[in-house]
Amino acid sequence: MRNSTRFILVISVSIMICGLLLLHARQRRRDDARLVAANRDLVARLQLTDLCLFTEARYTRHPAMADRHAPFQDHPLALEHFPSGSLTTPPSFHREAP
Repeated sequence: MRNSTRFILVISVSIMICGLLLLHARQRRRDDARLVAANRDLVARLQLTDLCLFTEARYTRHPAMADRHAPFQDHPLALEHFPSGSLTTPPSFHREAP
């Protein structure tokens, strides 16, 4: 088999795989739309207000709701009391500008 034939074969298989991936993505989008609609109905029925990432400490429950003025919350030499603090980044108003 010539190198050009191998190249055309690899390109053809790659294009077919890309097409199958696009079809799979379209199907997943339809399936996920049903799930999102069900979740939207659940949120409306339970009257949930906001995202809760972690339940350990008030400043890790939602990154946008951290209390900047709470005493003993954070300082540069503070030990991390909760393991979830190492999994999420500080809110944008706590980060220094580059």
